[in-house]
Amino acid sequence: MSDKNRILIFTGDGKGKTTSALGMALRAHGHGIPVAVIQFVKSDTETGEYAALKKMENVEITMTGAGFVPRPADPRFADHCRAAKEGLQKAAEYLHTGRFGLVILDEVCVAVFLNLLCEEAVLAILRQAAPGITVVMTGRGASQGLIDMADTVSEIKVVKHGFDNGIKAQRGVEF
Repeated sequence: MSDKNRILIFTGDGKGKTTSALGMALRAHGHGIPVAVIQFVKSDTETGEYAALKKMENVEITMTGAGFVPRPADPRFADHCRAAKEGLQKAAEYLHTGRFGLVILDEVCVAVFLNLLCEEAVLAILRQAAPGITVVMTGRGASQGLIDMADTVSEIKVVKHGFDNGIKAQRGVEF
């Protein structure tokens, strides 16, 4: 493993950002690299990926989201901001200790986009990460600052989505 940190972003309006990041978790796990996953915004512990990751040794998953994010004028918005900040504190801990070779910040880009977190706070923890860590950030609306810091950015674009044709979210496919 290199001492240089890697930062990857999976963003865009298409399906597959989290799936891509978790594919990297599977790859890292197969190589014996400890993995940490922090899910911002998401709050459903009944998903297949959550269940699978909980069973894997040397993989830690933390869910800090509060679910669907209301508009900023809604009084519940403050709870979502608080949850995102707790997630960012956990991310800082994981990044600073160097205990994990891969740290996935799932939906952190959308947390910045929705103003649950400020971009500079995310950039600060990335700058302070221990050497040799790969960080993967996912979510729609990746900010320019996050994109500039990353060495690899993939935009996942929707071409066609079953939801638009009335197909409901399916167990094992969407969750």
